[in-house]
Amino acid sequence: MDLRRLRYFVAVSEELNFTRAAARLHMAQPPLSMQIRALEDELGAALFIRSKRKVSLTDAGHRLLERARRLLDDADSAVDEVRRVARGEAGCLRVGFTASMPYSAVLGDVLRSYRARFPAVDLQLREMFTREQFVAISQGGLDVGFVRHTASMASDGVVLRQIGRDPLRLVMHAGHPAANGDAVNMADLRDEGFIVFPPDVGTGLPGVLQQLCRNAGFAPRIVQTAREATTQIGLAAAGLGIALLPAQLECVHIPRARYVPIRDPAAVFSLSVAVAEGPVSPLLAGFLDVLAETTKAG
Repeated sequence: MDLRRLRYFVAVSEELNFTRAAARLHMAQPPLSMQIRALEDELGAALFIRSKRKVSLTDAGHRLLERARRLLDDADSAVDEVRRVARGEAGCLRVGFTASMPYSAVLGDVLRSYRARFPAVDLQLREMFTREQFVAISQGGLDVGFVRHTASMASDGVVLRQIGRDPLRLVMHAGHPAANGDAVNMADLRDEGFIVFPPDVGTGLPGVLQQLCRNAGFAPRIVQTAREATTQIGLAAAGLGIALLPAQLECVHIPRARYVPIRDPAAVFSLSVAVAEGPVSPLLAGFLDVLAETTKAG
């Protein structure tokens, strides 16, 4: 059924006068009458009772008017939605982030600014380790990810846009000799035991620890693994070893846990957003614009 004819029909139904309806539609009256006749022929039903004095709807016309209004509203809504999607103002954006990201202001600031500018976009947030995000982005399961990484963690098919550098901290028991100093040399920890993430979790922190210890001339002795950063902090606070974690986690207050800076320029993680190689959708482009403005302002 031709939507144009439905619009003509609704105009005549609301005006109950072909001349006024034609003026409302900015067309001549004879072509309008022809279009209504064509619609009636298509449907096999009379829609109007015509007389010299008035025009009124038949029962079939009343029923069609209800449906026509809904159909036209749906069509207008579909057109508007498609246009908003094309402009990046609607749709679904899948955003990944590492577990420590909510402890920094960056993620919250960007999401709040983006939500204010694009309220119609459905934001799907997924907590994932960095390597998991790389895989999801390269396979099309994620649109953008907030990741902490080293250069060796780069992944094929993924583009990294650095937005900052995060210092790392050693987490240890308050009674440790190095716990109350300004910073610690890694060489002073050669006899210590370390708490790390298991190899399968996809974070680069174990590799960073290995590199820091190599720079200091020794290999780290791993005494415990834990999948959650807060668990590592608790174990370190209990004196079961030393953990290496992003400085943003200093806001996690556990009794007897101390966060100590490291005297090694390599004790940093790059903070980046990761996206797939290739053209950027309008939806993602809007997010990256907000990100650039927010991080610049910060």
